[in-house]
Amino acid sequence: MAERKAILFNFWGVAVSSRLNAIFHKLEQLHKLPCGFLSSVASQKNSAMNQAERGEVTLSQMIPAFEEECVKEAQVRGVTLPSDWSVRGLLQEVREAMMDVQSAVLKTAATLRHNGLLTAVLANHWLDDGAAGDAPARLLSLLGGHFDLVLQSCRSGHRVPEPAMFSSALQHLGVTSQQALWLDADEEGVKAAEGAGMKAILVEKLDDALDKLANFTGVQAVTAESPPPSCSPDEVSHGYVTIRPGVRTHYVEMGSGPAVLLCHGFPESWYSWRYQIPAVAAAGFRVLALDMKGYGESTAPLDIEEYSQEQLCKDLITFMDKMSIPQVTLVGHDWGGVLVWTMAQYYPERVRAVASLNTPLFPVDPSVNPAEKIKDNPIFDYQLYFQKPGVAEAELEKDLERTFNIFFFSSGEAASRPGLSTAGVCARGGLLVGLPEQVPRSCMLTEAELQYYISQYKQHGFRKQLNWYRNSETNWRWMCSRPRGKLLMPALMLTAGKDPVLLPVASKGMEDLIPNLSRGHIEECGHWTQMERPAETNSILISWLQETLKKAGGVTMAPKL
Repeated sequence: MAERKAILFNFWGVAVSSRLNAIFHKLEQLHKLPCGFLSSVASQKNSAMNQAERGEVTLSQMIPAFEEECVKEAQVRGVTLPSDWSVRGLLQEVREAMMDVQSAVLKTAATLRHNGLLTAVLANHWLDDGAAGDAPARLLSLLGGHFDLVLQSCRSGHRVPEPAMFSSALQHLGVTSQQALWLDADEEGVKAAEGAGMKAILVEKLDDALDKLANFTGVQAVTAESPPPSCSPDEVSHGYVTIRPGVRTHYVEMGSGPAVLLCHGFPESWYSWRYQIPAVAAAGFRVLALDMKGYGESTAPLDIEEYSQEQLCKDLITFMDKMSIPQVTLVGHDWGGVLVWTMAQYYPERVRAVASLNTPLFPVDPSVNPAEKIKDNPIFDYQLYFQKPGVAEAELEKDLERTFNIFFFSSGEAASRPGLSTAGVCARGGLLVGLPEQVPRSCMLTEAELQYYISQYKQHGFRKQLNWYRNSETNWRWMCSRPRGKLLMPALMLTAGKDPVLLPVASKGMEDLIPNLSRGHIEECGHWTQMERPAETNSILISWLQETLKKAGGVTMAPKL
């Protein structure tokens, strides 16, 4: 068995781009202090800052002591400290720099861990006992979620780059110095690591350093195009809520803050949100990604009426009640998008804000039966094929790997893969008829990810999931019987330029129904938006969440990524 390698990152200059000396220099220029003034005070052997970084004093104890040291140094140098100078101002600058974590480093750490390498970040930090909000806690939580070890100097009693700090980290990870690589933006740290027997990379340009890291590990370097960190099924918190006898909802939960419920579509799983869950949680939200009714580990009867929009809304409200969530922000995709719009229309008091990926709001038309509307639009012919129980199930369940390889593909692969047409399905006798028996896996999925989807359908097949399609007339009659007004809560419509079924043009005119509608658009993206363009999806969604809920005073700003 090959020895495991460990990659150690310095917090200052690598995990965050700033270095303390650079922050000191910036403040020296701002306050017209002599160059090196603050660095010389902080670097004295028994300075208050060194003591705080070793955990000998707390932050609140360090502040007055460091202030006194600055005054004495000024007297020795014959310097007058300006009236607007304060150690608290310095610490505010340091805190802001600490929160600016480099996303490329987080992506790299996640990729390394996924490939079986150990990761650590070593940080000269102090014990923050100040009343400055939860930003330090959020930073540590973010780092703890991406690295196997977060070693702070104030907890270990040693500072970077002291040999004892390296020894402590290696001992925690269970590796030798020969198995470890250190990344540092300071030559002093590089030399210290090499002196301790480790290989080391001097980080001058982060991209170049990550390329060198890839040569050492054999793991492809992270680039701007690399997907954001995802979560795996065995590394997240799973929960189960009994809605009523025979109906149970499975969900994955991460983060704290205002509740955001993620609702997937067909034929998917909570796992389709794997790139969004950690990012939205890190942005300051409590994320709950559901296995929608009848999917995965969410159990429910086979009865078709169990999957009407009215019943699905009632079940979702029961879930919220049992989780003590009075009001929620709903985010949906595909059928999940249909459900979140339905919730927003008919149960608006429970919906704080609503967002949909790809699926526009289709207002109910009392004058037209939905079956006739589907017949008038050839791309929805597959929905007519799905109506008879047992027919589509037999086709889709025959070879699950083939089914998912056909369904899941990116817009960039469309020209080189067998085309899946949703038109003419009834005439040709099946959705997958005429397509090759062997279809390659999409580049959107790893083999392990593909197998997870397959595992979610092996035991129970597609019957319950297809029942969502078999309530069109029931849904129509119910919606027609209810009062219909404008949606007044904040809303987001994210369209995808290359979705072959849910075309962006279908969302035209939504502003007439939703006055507070925001829009996002990803042109080079197909139907599987969260998987194909996760970084862009996260950016649009999180920006909207923070802007929307910040106005309502409901979110604490999190570390920058």
